[in-house]
Amino acid sequence: MSAATVVDAPVSKNEEYVVDIIGLTHDGEGVGRANGFTLFVHGALPGEKARVLVMKVKKQYGYAKLLELIETSPDRVGAPCEIYKQCGGCQLQHMSYEAQLRWKRQHVVDNLVRIGKLYVEGEAAKPRVKEFDGQDVGEELSGVSARAEAQDDGPAHSVVVHPTVGMDEPWRYRNKAQVPIGMAIADLEDGAAGGLIGGFYAQGSHRIIDMDACLIQHERNDEVVRHIKRIGTELGITAYEEESGRGLLRHVVVRTGFVTGELMVVLVTNGTHIPNKDQWIAGIRTALPEVNSIVQNVNTRDTNVIFGDETRTLWGSDVIYDELDGIRFAISARSFYQVNPAQTVALYRKAVEYAGLTGKETVIDAYCGIGTISLFLARQAGRVYGVEIVPEAIEDAKRNAELNGIKNSDFEAGPSEVVIPRWREEGIAADVIVVDPPRKGCDPALLDTIIRMQPERVVYVSCNPSTLARDLRVLEDGGYKTVEVTPVDMFPHTVHVESVALLTLYK
Repeated sequence: MSAATVVDAPVSKNEEYVVDIIGLTHDGEGVGRANGFTLFVHGALPGEKARVLVMKVKKQYGYAKLLELIETSPDRVGAPCEIYKQCGGCQLQHMSYEAQLRWKRQHVVDNLVRIGKLYVEGEAAKPRVKEFDGQDVGEELSGVSARAEAQDDGPAHSVVVHPTVGMDEPWRYRNKAQVPIGMAIADLEDGAAGGLIGGFYAQGSHRIIDMDACLIQHERNDEVVRHIKRIGTELGITAYEEESGRGLLRHVVVRTGFVTGELMVVLVTNGTHIPNKDQWIAGIRTALPEVNSIVQNVNTRDTNVIFGDETRTLWGSDVIYDELDGIRFAISARSFYQVNPAQTVALYRKAVEYAGLTGKETVIDAYCGIGTISLFLARQAGRVYGVEIVPEAIEDAKRNAELNGIKNSDFEAGPSEVVIPRWREEGIAADVIVVDPPRKGCDPALLDTIIRMQPERVVYVSCNPSTLARDLRVLEDGGYKTVEVTPVDMFPHTVHVESVALLTLYK
């Protein structure tokens, strides 16, 4: 048989099967088995037995639609959101919150074991994982693969992974809404023109699901979007169409200060000219008298990226202010600022705890953004140096340090892997290095820099368990020991999980 020959799968497209759900993928889909064949089933939970319809069959796995639950998981709950089944914003509302927290911890553990080749206390070591089409099935499975067929050779050291830090009230936690805008289909019976709609994209598509309320958004964000859609429709504002490139309004972005109550509205437009601009601004201010800032961002590119390069203030302040754990921050339209303030404080407090500061240490904060973690660290460190590749963020960081009277911090724009070695040549020796990279993880050159600088402690804040595990492996091979990891549920009811890890120099 030639290598190109495809072996028939033991299931067929458009046929029904009864499957046992044994786990969840990293996207929150149920993992089922039918005749020994893996099927991914949207909406199914581990421990359930389900009747499914096969929709797509690949070489060694397929996708199926949930038709009926024969046996139901005790972790299943009714999703309170009316459009949960259509919207792609949340993935786990049908799972109890306690079960979500357990799954997220296990998701972190599985990646540490499978990708990082780390020994997690209480978990099986060195799993053997099958590959599907050359891709590690562990990229799809969570809570399944990492405990399969472990070998018995003992660990050099074990990593403690703590329970996920959850929220007492895991709803209405987001301080920022980014809502794509579209046009409603005109009423064909009376010929009325369609108005503006806005919501989230349907799962796996760019079809907008219109909504008036999102249960993970602050209520005021919902209110703002409703008014923007209404006022824009009354003024004849058109929505941007991806296919044709025509139309004006692309997104509405709302930022709310949870502590200060300040409010910013950002209109992302396909072009600089806004018809009836003065009436629109007046309408927003009348409907939302508490608004502090109305901003336009211009994005004329054919892209899925929300913001363009040009931002102009239409009315009010260029920034709004908010506080995290008593530290005040100025937030502009494009500033990176964590969307869940309560959990951000929990995450950053844990990072400071892991840094083990006594008031004398020199700390480097790579990927410092607008200085959020840096300023938390500066309250307990001797001196903090922050570096970030985005110049505007560094200006925000300097302003935020001044705003809080913090004088033991320095910020510089540039690539971490370039700036930090130069600092070292200038005599800046870090006792602690903190990293909080984007989802793609740390630049390899930065990891090499950390290994060469040999700080006593490394604190790694991560929004992606797989790249966290990959980078921890590199640091371990470079002489560090991963001591403990704490997952933090920054985004309840979604599959995303933040983590903070402590590494110490191995002596």
